[in-house]
Amino acid sequence: MASLSNEQDWNEWLAEHASRFLLFARQQTRSGQDAEDVLQDALVEAWKRVGGRPDNALVYATIHRRAIDLGRRTERRTRREQASDQPQLFIPSDEDDEAARLLEKELQRLPLQQREVLTLKFWGGLTFAEVAVALDIPPGTAASRYRLALDTLRQTLTTTLA
Repeated sequence: MASLSNEQDWNEWLAEHASRFLLFARQQTRSGQDAEDVLQDALVEAWKRVGGRPDNALVYATIHRRAIDLGRRTERRTRREQASDQPQLFIPSDEDDEAARLLEKELQRLPLQQREVLTLKFWGGLTFAEVAVALDIPPGTAASRYRLALDTLRQTLTTTLA
């Protein structure tokens, strides 16, 4: 009976957070397949580490570490593919396809460090303290990178849409 409860807990938790985790994993990796592999490994590792449902910040931190490990293992292949294989950050619905493409284009222009913080804070729903844990940076740095990312997006999107 406890096994059924754990499975139900896992399924409910995963249904609630999987899309946010995958969004972050996509930004950490070079392809959708790599993102899915990193996410799967990170979820299993985090779940096993705490013996049940892990804290979201732990999952993001594990995704981040797993992505770094993958990048190190495939560095030469990544350099070859980097020019042609940009990860898709959003999977837009038909009605907001154009807006999503514009936002994705502008997000790709942000420095990776700002893009990571923005994703975790805005789409991941983490606090600055949780972002700091996930990325192994001070909370003030997380807040600063978030503000810089928002300011840059505000300026470029205002100019583009004007």
